[in-house]
Amino acid sequence: MLTLYDHPLSPYAQKVRIALREKGQAFQTPLPGGLGAGGAAGDFAAANPRLEVPTLIDGDVRIFDSTIILEYIEDKWPSPPLLPASPAERARVRMIEEVMDTHYEAINWAMGEISWFRRATGALAETLTARAGEQTQGFLAWLERQLGDAAWFNGASFGWGDLCVVPFVAASAAMGFRAPEGGKVAAWLGRALARPSVAESVGEARNFNRDTSGVAEAVASGAFKREYRDHRLEWMIKSGGLEVVLKGLEADNIRFTPDFR
Repeated sequence: MLTLYDHPLSPYAQKVRIALREKGQAFQTPLPGGLGAGGAAGDFAAANPRLEVPTLIDGDVRIFDSTIILEYIEDKWPSPPLLPASPAERARVRMIEEVMDTHYEAINWAMGEISWFRRATGALAETLTARAGEQTQGFLAWLERQLGDAAWFNGASFGWGDLCVVPFVAASAAMGFRAPEGGKVAAWLGRALARPSVAESVGEARNFNRDTSGVAEAVASGAFKREYRDHRLEWMIKSGGLEVVLKGLEADNIRFTPDFR
């Protein structure tokens, strides 16, 4: 059976879960031990020197990075196809994925830093939240144009262009940043959430009990470090959260990509 090292709250892992379910492939999802705490080891660490989820193990094959994993899944199990047929359409949905993986993800991630990990309070939290809301609405307007009159971002049928959008839009909706009622993206999200593969994957994230996970307390103590990848660091700085970054560095509870060894 396939092994997918992931975390239910990771939108990158959710993309892979949806793809595998659309392909009818069974998989197990162990949570890597020591993730973010500097103690990751074993098959997970050997497979992914970046020490991040998702990581796919298929027999002797070990793959990290959600996009590369999706490409592997599409290559190995081509039916049903998730990518559109034409090169131009494939490029279009890959560009959508790139925007979601970098620019859009940074907003949702930052809201977790504020609302769950309490890295900012008072006026600073209000400023950052307002910026997140403004930026999310901008991206939702862009997605509205990308969808156009089609039923799916992928075109005529659900596929890559949809599974790479839904984890992010569903998460921001849960945070209160919803697509405008009556709009194309709001209607699309309803259709997407009705698909079994999406309902199960998004449901796993929504059912994750943050209150009993102990991660917030571990971050506060420095035992768990949140990863400030390039686009996340950029968002904090450009949106007015430099103070958050400096305090995190001082408390030693943020991390960056580890050196390869």
